[in-house]
Amino acid sequence: MTAAEETAPLVVAGLLEWRAWLEDLAECFAALAPPSHSTEATADPWHGERACTRLVTVVADRTQAESGWYGHREQVLGWFLAYNGVEEKRASEVAEGAIGGRFGSWTAPDATEVDAVSSKFARAIGETA
Repeated sequence: MTAAEETAPLVVAGLLEWRAWLEDLAECFAALAPPSHSTEATADPWHGERACTRLVTVVADRTQAESGWYGHREQVLGWFLAYNGVEEKRASEVAEGAIGGRFGSWTAPDATEVDAVSSKFARAIGETA
């Protein structure tokens, strides 16, 4: 980044990319929400596992599993829970607890890891309801 006329287009491009990502996530959240879009329905293990599996995969793909991708994945899971009525602090605890340090930078998750995390995520949601 140098002069304003060179920097401004890069900043605008970055903001547009971030906005597109947030819009994509909003669509995912709506598609993955339980039918009644309530905390009680979120407790259904099938919905929780499905949502976690899809969101972990989407974040890994979007970030190309680069440095620190797993932190954003945890954030996205928390946002999904908040979208479904789980209190923010509890949503963060559920997301962090389900992950349990399983993922690392520069490594895409394998199916076994995603299944284990998704199952733990769904059980924790059930304890929230």
